[in-house]
Amino acid sequence: MHKAERLKELTPLQYQVTQFKGTEPPFQNAYWDNHRQGIYVDIVSGEPLFSSQDQFEAGCGWPSFTKPLEHDAVVEQPDHSYGMRRTEVRSRQGDSHLGHVFEDGPEEAGGLRYCINSASLRFIPKDDLEQEGYAPYRSLFP
Repeated sequence: MHKAERLKELTPLQYQVTQFKGTEPPFQNAYWDNHRQGIYVDIVSGEPLFSSQDQFEAGCGWPSFTKPLEHDAVVEQPDHSYGMRRTEVRSRQGDSHLGHVFEDGPEEAGGLRYCINSASLRFIPKDDLEQEGYAPYRSLFP
């Protein structure tokens, strides 16, 4: 399926977040307190982005991760909107806005916190990885 077709399937919130740098409400989104094992993929492109193995409770109301699943899965760029200095995180292939990365994550895991909008993600449970086409990532979960 092409990007244009996938975009038509998004909810208005998913479209606003991924295409126009929107932000969903904290604590009122699908994955802020998800504790299941699996991976998160770009809602538009399907590219693998984050693993539940790297997810942690940051208390911010959005899913937070210490690192991307693959080193080059995301693109980071300066974001000076709203008078703030932040680093935006976008998916490499889909060019979807995902959220921001901050330097207040767990020190023992590198110190980064990827604060990501649930609306930009689709969660693939570990038991569904093979049937969804993500079999190589099954080895992450013993």
